[in-house]
Amino acid sequence: MPRRKSTHVDDPVEVGRRLREARERAGLSQRQLSFPGCSPAYISRIEAGDRIPSLQLLREMGRRLGVSEDYLATGTERHDESAVLVEAEINLRLDEREEAAKLYGEALEQATTSDEQARALARLGQLAYREGRPREAISRLEEARTVGRVDLADYPGWADTLGRAYALVDQLDAAISLFESSLRSAEERHDGVEAIRFAVLLANALIDKTDFDAAEQLLARILELTDSTDPVVRARLYWSQSRLAAAQEDHHRAARYARHALDLLELTEQTYYTAQAHQLLAHIELDRQQPRDALDLLERGLDLLADTGTPVDVARFKLEEARALIQLDRPDEAASLALEATGLLENESPYDAGRGYAVVADVYAELGDTSKAIEVYELAAERMSSHPSRYLMETYEKLAALLEGSGRKDDALGVLKKAVAIQTQPA
Repeated sequence: MPRRKSTHVDDPVEVGRRLREARERAGLSQRQLSFPGCSPAYISRIEAGDRIPSLQLLREMGRRLGVSEDYLATGTERHDESAVLVEAEINLRLDEREEAAKLYGEALEQATTSDEQARALARLGQLAYREGRPREAISRLEEARTVGRVDLADYPGWADTLGRAYALVDQLDAAISLFESSLRSAEERHDGVEAIRFAVLLANALIDKTDFDAAEQLLARILELTDSTDPVVRARLYWSQSRLAAAQEDHHRAARYARHALDLLELTEQTYYTAQAHQLLAHIELDRQQPRDALDLLERGLDLLADTGTPVDVARFKLEEARALIQLDRPDEAASLALEATGLLENESPYDAGRGYAVVADVYAELGDTSKAIEVYELAAERMSSHPSRYLMETYEKLAALLEGSGRKDDALGVLKKAVAIQTQPA
């Protein structure tokens, strides 16, 4: 007796053909596509048109092949957008991040196409970044990139977040590569706004890598090209110029550009960026030995940060506050704050955690606990060794001085050699 045709497929033979073609496009064998409840032999029978799979099996095979259950069953794709994804997007725009994350998780579980999977993964990655979890953000966004076979040049928002996350965990080469390709793509599309966005991001990554010449040339080129009157765009450019000047220890110029950025941002409703500008200017004031001005800026910046900042943002403010307290001769308070900040930064921003350890080591050195200071300076140097900076050099110099003062001249020489090696390595 012939098997009755199911109402959820158009034709068993056509289902088999579509399944086989989708499997071959995905580069999977029948064994690789199989899973509990659906053996390679059963897949073979489906492809031969001898079996009609349930919708549940079609859905799972579609997930693995990047097509929908509807396509496998009838040859047509649904064009209506996932209702859960739409609801998640609404919650995200309303800044209801917890509810948005929950809904994107549900959307990921219910996704029937690779596009839906990729979108849910990418949004979960962006939310993770906003919550101060850059490693999770990288994992989610890279999975979205793979699942959706996505060219990030077509998704600048994803590229922005992924590059920032790489930079935050000190994977600067990955960040620079991503920002360079995104900048080229924006310029090829003649998209001036996106070009400025990625030029600024790239310049900041180059500054972190101490490739100052490349950063300066890039900023000069972008300044010549842009005639934007958008205060946020101009502020971002001033921000990068300030960071470059600060890294080159030109504190007067750094302060001037930071003040320009802050003045522009205070004319906008961009409270998050305005808060960050306060922190940047406070950092520069500390380099200029102006701790009281820095503390005032940090207090105002933290008020602006409010609920929009991540734990990493807050930790960076605390780290600058600890530096200010050291300059004000309040070492115990400085050590306590620096340790608190370092605990928040340890896993998510190793370089900044290293700066926190250096502050704690400064306190131990000031209190005369040389052995503890040496131990913590070594820890600080290890965390900051991913890329050279003046803070790493200062840590090496202080560590070498303590080692030499303790009679460990060979160890001191070894530390100074590391410092020289880092200073002379190509950018």
